[in-house]
Amino acid sequence: MSQLDWIVLSVTLAAIIAYGLYKSRTAKNLEGYFLSDRSMPWYLVLLSIMGTQASAITFLSAPGQAFTDGMRFVQYYFGLPIAMVILCITFVPLFRKVKVFTAYEFLEQRFDLKTRTFTSFLFLLSRGLSTGISIYAPSIILSSLLGWDIFWTNIVMGGLLIIYTVSGGAKAVAYTQQLQLIIIFVGMFVAGYCIVHYLPEGVGFTDALKVSGASGKLNVITTGISEKGFDWKDRYNIISGVIGGFFLALSYFGTDQSQVGRYLTAKNNRESRLGLLMNGLVKVPMQFFILLLGAMLFTFYQFNKAPVFFNKAVAEKAMATPYKDSLQKLEQTFNIQQTQQQALSRRYIVDKNETYKDSVRITSQKIAATQKQYRDVLKKALPADDTSDTNYIFLRFVVDFLPKGVVGLLIAIIFLAAWGSIAAALNSLASCTMVDFHVRFRGKKYDSNNARQCADEYKTSKYYTLAWGVFSVVTAEFATGMGSLIEAVNVLGSLFYGVILGIFLVAFYMKKIGSNAVFIAAILGEAIVIACFILDRDGTIGLGFLWLNVVGAVAVVVLAALLQMFTPARTAKEVTGNSGR
Repeated sequence: MSQLDWIVLSVTLAAIIAYGLYKSRTAKNLEGYFLSDRSMPWYLVLLSIMGTQASAITFLSAPGQAFTDGMRFVQYYFGLPIAMVILCITFVPLFRKVKVFTAYEFLEQRFDLKTRTFTSFLFLLSRGLSTGISIYAPSIILSSLLGWDIFWTNIVMGGLLIIYTVSGGAKAVAYTQQLQLIIIFVGMFVAGYCIVHYLPEGVGFTDALKVSGASGKLNVITTGISEKGFDWKDRYNIISGVIGGFFLALSYFGTDQSQVGRYLTAKNNRESRLGLLMNGLVKVPMQFFILLLGAMLFTFYQFNKAPVFFNKAVAEKAMATPYKDSLQKLEQTFNIQQTQQQALSRRYIVDKNETYKDSVRITSQKIAATQKQYRDVLKKALPADDTSDTNYIFLRFVVDFLPKGVVGLLIAIIFLAAWGSIAAALNSLASCTMVDFHVRFRGKKYDSNNARQCADEYKTSKYYTLAWGVFSVVTAEFATGMGSLIEAVNVLGSLFYGVILGIFLVAFYMKKIGSNAVFIAAILGEAIVIACFILDRDGTIGLGFLWLNVVGAVAVVVLAALLQMFTPARTAKEVTGNSGR
């Protein structure tokens, strides 16, 4: 990057940190540190919810996902608006009625301590691991720009985030996410403008869409149905998106403390509901636009020279191995194919010759096959390195083509997205550890009027935030080679979210089912989900990861109902808000 880019990057990040710390003044107790004294208006709740979702993975990996696989990933979000309505009707009023710090406190009141502890543990495990992946994403940028070893880059990135989160708490997270999202949206629109602006003369936005469409990148709606019937292994289609995406969104926003903690910071039920409903309206168009950037970027490289492999550092490293000749030969083939593709795209768009539409698609498939061969050789040359370049496609365009100053702004955006989502995750991990384990098992109830106790717990909460930050950095060190990060983090969540959701569904809607039945059902349900995941990876069954959320939730509900038949009938415990916290 140029000196101007470094200045833009440094000033933007420093200003955000200073603003967040300035705004983070709260009461020095658990309610202030974790829930911002329950004082946030709906628009800050909305921005905090969106900022927690919009991690660096979203802006790094999503354009690359569309570049390689088309825009069908957007169907993954189609169930989200429906989930927001259900949350506003059921989850929000119940959580706020009992004034919980964490969602899992409710489960002790409804069932018992072991159910609360097990569910909180599942959350801590899943969110801790996924936060590690989220730290790895921005580390890719520093590693690529500075040539640093990814091991040390993870430590630097994680260290900055830990300092930022430990210092500010939930209020710093909420207020900085407000500015972060504004800068993020401005930057993404700038990137979209530059992609279109750098297209050849005579090729406009609609022309670019035609090329993307001819190459199969505008596959926004897919049914997953073929001549052989519905393909259960197809990850992204409208059926799995609406059903599986609904279950995943309901669990993520309704039972994941990183999101529940965001809308519990609101002043009242109305503010919480408005924040969630607006998120349901905004999220799908936002994700559509980010994926559209990837589809447009694909068109951009139909008229401009593209690298055969987008991770420049790995490609250069591989040239020092005995596989150099094989890689160079594949690169020559790629360059020839790309020249042919550029000529075909010009005839299709500039000459407006529809007969070349199929040729554009076929040549795109040939280019993709050559790139796959190149990656296969890279795996042999560098077996220990990350040979998937999906996460580098957008970053490579930013560094190679955008003007000075704008590069720094776009890199800052990816950092800001990382900080917002990871800070919220660390805050939620610390809150669950503090409230569901430390305070609950120490044998003394939480007393907000005891100044000394509040001060001690406020200090201890910061230590737990630090501990989870260190855990996430260690996890990030093992994230290399996971492929598309946006897929990896959602697959990881799907291993746990369905079961957690099933526990809450039983709690809310099946009043006669007791604690023992739901606890055993949750353990069995988690075993079923993991078994399905392993069998799917082995090729024994064909089941896309979104369906794991449905399997987990349904398994817990059905098993709990069956197990309750063998235990005495019961009357539901009254939920009063006293969990022994």
